[in-house]
Amino acid sequence: MNRVVKACSAAALLLPALAPAAQADDYRLSHNQRISCSRGLAPGKLNTATCKSYTYLFNTRTSEYFRCQVSLALTRDNKEVINVQTDGGCTKKPRIFETDGKYDFDATETEPPNTNSFFGPGGYSVWAADVGAQKVRGCITISSGLGSDISKCLDMTFQ
Repeated sequence: MNRVVKACSAAALLLPALAPAAQADDYRLSHNQRISCSRGLAPGKLNTATCKSYTYLFNTRTSEYFRCQVSLALTRDNKEVINVQTDGGCTKKPRIFETDGKYDFDATETEPPNTNSFFGPGGYSVWAADVGAQKVRGCITISSGLGSDISKCLDMTFQ
């Protein structure tokens, strides 16, 4: 009986310590990763290929998110790889919803720069939904070409 009392006392002491862990932030990756590659020729028969990929990491409790990107550039001649460079990181973006909750999301980006991209590198969209209510918000961010990006969000109406 004494062991049971000690075990219950230990469990009661541990319960408050475990409660904050249950409220910890939950992060999810977007389901929509893309990769784009380009290649170029340089003087002396050198070939360079550059590939970039991105994803979004979303906090499902606060609706804050990060845009993450990785790139790799490979330079070679006809016989060997001469140089490999990598770069990447994540940039924090603002919250989509003002209050904490339980959210789901997805994100996508425009194609890499080409003749169809009017504002340069294009932009991205993020969709977030409150999974406890019928609430969806869509956000679009585009490069203005004049310095800072322009970002607007809109709450969806249901008919």
